[in-house]
Amino acid sequence: MSNKHGKKYLEVAKMVDSMRTYSLDEAVTLLKKTAYTKFDSTIEVHMRMGIDPKQADQLVRGVVSLPNGTGKQVRIAVFVEGDGVALAQQAGADVVGGDDLIKRVQDGFTDFDVAVAVPQIMGKVGRLGKILGPRGLMPSPKAGTIVPPQDLARIIRELRGGRVEFKTDKTANIHVGVGKVSFAEPQMKENLQALFEAISKAKPAAVKGQYVRSISVAPTMGPGIKLDANEVIRH
Repeated sequence: MSNKHGKKYLEVAKMVDSMRTYSLDEAVTLLKKTAYTKFDSTIEVHMRMGIDPKQADQLVRGVVSLPNGTGKQVRIAVFVEGDGVALAQQAGADVVGGDDLIKRVQDGFTDFDVAVAVPQIMGKVGRLGKILGPRGLMPSPKAGTIVPPQDLARIIRELRGGRVEFKTDKTANIHVGVGKVSFAEPQMKENLQALFEAISKAKPAAVKGQYVRSISVAPTMGPGIKLDANEVIRH
């Protein structure tokens, strides 16, 4: 371990017993104590799911609005044409455009955290799949990021306010950030509970047996704190 981690990590890691699971209240307290970065660390959740990632009907995916936000300034790009351009700009999108924005992305521009598109332009945005897909930036119906022009203000407001997406990766894991360690402990707990409730509700009907195998939470670069999955997830 000492070869891979610095002194600060090793010092805070002593506070966490890797052989036990913690209650949500205990974990939230430890998140505060084990955050040692100079910047405001993100609260990271890592979950190993009891699904077969090769089966499309077992994939877990959804969105959740965190009650206390993410603590992060979200940069939003909107692919839209016509009257929708003004609607997106008025709603506070950071980057707005149609063919011009598509061309910028094709030329290497990906300086945004989430992309929204209206259905009318998805035929063109689809060409950006190889660029946006691997970065998790491709607008999609499942993520709720393909909306009609009249819903642009709503989706931009939700994204600013703490709307995050979760989904299983190719190894059946979920990784998602749910706030900052500068949050008060009750705010951290509320955000974590909102995420776990959303993942509970997103359980695919095809999944049999144990839905969630393990959960750990950690501050950025900090040690993982194991949670009791049976306590926080409705199986």
